[in-house]
Amino acid sequence: MGFADQRFNVNLSILFTELPLLERPAAAAAAGFTAVELWWPWVDSPTPERSERGALKKAIEDAGVQLTGLNFYAGQLPGPDRGALSIPGEESDRFRANIDVAVDFAASLGCTTFNALYGNRVDGVDPAEQDALALENLVLAARAVGRVEGTVLIEALNQPESPKCPIVSAPKAIEIVDKLNAATGLGNAKFLMDLYHLSMNGEDLPSVIERYAAKTGHVQIADNPGRGAPGTGSLPLEELLDQLTKAGYDGWVGLEHKPGDRPSAESFEWLPREARAAR
Repeated sequence: MGFADQRFNVNLSILFTELPLLERPAAAAAAGFTAVELWWPWVDSPTPERSERGALKKAIEDAGVQLTGLNFYAGQLPGPDRGALSIPGEESDRFRANIDVAVDFAASLGCTTFNALYGNRVDGVDPAEQDALALENLVLAARAVGRVEGTVLIEALNQPESPKCPIVSAPKAIEIVDKLNAATGLGNAKFLMDLYHLSMNGEDLPSVIERYAAKTGHVQIADNPGRGAPGTGSLPLEELLDQLTKAGYDGWVGLEHKPGDRPSAESFEWLPREARAAR
């Protein structure tokens, strides 16, 4: 058991960001990884030009890595936004315009897992109105993802860093997962268990794993405090991943840590090179 028994991918939106986007897949491959994930790469456009999408697709294919996860359009991320699908007006429209573009792009690379970030509360807007809009948009996303037999992920963020986001606990994310599955009947919504965010909320991580492993579609990790690489903080990440495995989780574990004041390639000393290639 331990890190060597996991299937890791590298999030190219938080690691290797010292490089241009199109150079990051090859950098991940050079570091020994064979799988990557991404936040929506074109933060200013939910519908980038076909040539831009084609260039990224080629970079991923040329690097010989597998795209295993993609966020839907989520506004300025990193930045002040925490998603777009619950934001009335233009942002909701942009999310809807992005759905088919994101699904088609990812599916062309064999990726069928999509993170749908909920978004912040908006001053002056009834939270119930936002929640109704969010469910409408999530239903549209889940149906589109269903066409490629994929999964929609609902992620819990953390309250200290995302004080305006209402999805800041595992139970709240599970509530949205259950509502979405009930609304569509597709059963393709699952929980994105980010152990860093949950630890920042002060949640009991072993209990969260015990209760929700069966509804988990993806796991992401970083250490706490600091959101650095495993071993830079105090989270028992190896033990927690072992518990997830014993609970039946056999999916990807996304590396979503900050590299610190060094090149990203130097932030993986904790993981032997032979354990980086997905098995």
